[in-house]
Amino acid sequence: MLIREVSEKTGITSDTLRYYEKIGLIKNISRDKNGIRNYSDEDIQWLEFVKCMRGAGLSIDVLKKYVNLMDKGNNTIPERKQLLESQLEILKNKKKEIETTISKLKYKIQNYEKIFNKR
Repeated sequence: MLIREVSEKTGITSDTLRYYEKIGLIKNISRDKNGIRNYSDEDIQWLEFVKCMRGAGLSIDVLKKYVNLMDKGNNTIPERKQLLESQLEILKNKKKEIETTISKLKYKIQNYEKIFNKR
């Protein structure tokens, strides 16, 4: 799949795809004889994972660390698991903060509705 098609399919811009490749976040993208990238289904699956993790707030550095551990083989599985578990805890804490904010916003909105309805 060409970079333009991957960009359309994943919602990741072509510039970002090139950047991810440059920094080693995605690796071994095959190229044709003219040097044009040809993404595989596995590449797309990896990009969907990266997009999901980025959308959840994981930093590029954390993802690069994860990729570097993957490159070192299965003996790094415990480290990778620990990395993901620590990111999960960070996300759970963010979720709690968001839920608290939502509750406060709902309370404020209800108060405004009460004031508006008294008129």
